[in-house]
Amino acid sequence: MRFNVFLMDKIKNIIFDLGGVVIDLDRNMAVKALENLGLNDADSLLGEYEQKGPFLRLEKGELSSSELYDLLLPKCKPDTNCTHIRDAFEEFLRDIPEERLITLENLRKKGFRLFVLSNTNPIMFNHWIENEFRKKGKTINDYFDGIVVSFQEKMCKPEPSLFQKVVDRYDLNPEETLMLDDSEKNIRAAQSIGLQGIHISDQPGHTFNEVTESLLNQ
Repeated sequence: MRFNVFLMDKIKNIIFDLGGVVIDLDRNMAVKALENLGLNDADSLLGEYEQKGPFLRLEKGELSSSELYDLLLPKCKPDTNCTHIRDAFEEFLRDIPEERLITLENLRKKGFRLFVLSNTNPIMFNHWIENEFRKKGKTINDYFDGIVVSFQEKMCKPEPSLFQKVVDRYDLNPEETLMLDDSEKNIRAAQSIGLQGIHISDQPGHTFNEVTESLLNQ
């Protein structure tokens, strides 16, 4: 389904998911790396859109990073340490192409307000994600007007109340606010509170580049 051009003309605010939208992912790389450490249940715990077990509890802020390591280390090979687990877990995150960072800069120059709403965890957010956004000499806060992440809010998408937090915290008009997410379930949750939504995928008309180019050219 192509965009509604009339809808796009009304958009003033854009909410970005991170993983699968701004950040390229490879779940299988993380599963393989964690299994190599001895975590044989990694495949059942790591999902493309939703995590399970201790990884879900980490995303929901129910576990700290150190508590996660304490749970996982006894299941790992004897010579495994916290850094090994962190690095294996972060194999999930592959890259933020520099052209995407340039696109974010251009959207803000055009006058859009940009926000993050992401299911993520303190390990990735405070290490890999923070470092990757610095590769052009800036920080993540230089690209967005506001950031809402699951582990800080103690809840995960697709809970509608998490989307509502972004709207309320930054005084957004839902009719003028577009959510970009790689999960259809999350888009439906966003729409349930009145937000506009586009499912980012590799389908024609729904890629990150096509959607953002449409916004920049309106």
